[in-house]
Amino acid sequence: MSASPIVRISGPALVLPGDDIDTDRIMPARFLKAITFEGLEAHVFADDRKHAAERGQTHAFDDATRRQARVLVVGRNFGCGSSREHAPQALRRWGIRAVVGPSFAEIFFGNSVMIGMPCVTLADADLDWLRQAANADANLTVDVDLELMTVTAAGKSVAASMPAPAREALTSGAWDGTGLLLEDYERVRQVAETLPYLRSFTN
Repeated sequence: MSASPIVRISGPALVLPGDDIDTDRIMPARFLKAITFEGLEAHVFADDRKHAAERGQTHAFDDATRRQARVLVVGRNFGCGSSREHAPQALRRWGIRAVVGPSFAEIFFGNSVMIGMPCVTLADADLDWLRQAANADANLTVDVDLELMTVTAAGKSVAASMPAPAREALTSGAWDGTGLLLEDYERVRQVAETLPYLRSFTN
């Protein structure tokens, strides 16, 4: 059975300032030892949060008023650096369901789509408006609509964008590659039997 289509994400927003935030900051390497993704959400931005606390500051992910955030608003080139899929996995397990920013690292973007977490882009002026609106009200509902390709908050809608293949995969439910394989597993088995290097695993 294929995954559920993802058409619309709504919820409070969390604004994370800064450009070029890489995957090692999102999920430090020492937490990659686990064999599953379970529990990774506890370590999102672990080092950044620790350093902020040492300076007497509160990191965005430690702000109790933002714990129900579902939309993450980020800076340019978010998710750059290594290809670790643990970064989007941890964000999603923390509660983030969509990311909005001016640009995303290609591999981070792809890994996010594969777990059903859309990353959409806005024009700079629209991002400035969204950041200000979200920072002013922790309970503000931000609506990301992948059919209309809009981001709406406080009665205002702005145009969003994302590559058409990713949008189609999310809105059709085809984003879950494993689910699609399991949907027709007999066909997968038949193909596997024709491949010499897989025959020993199918018999």
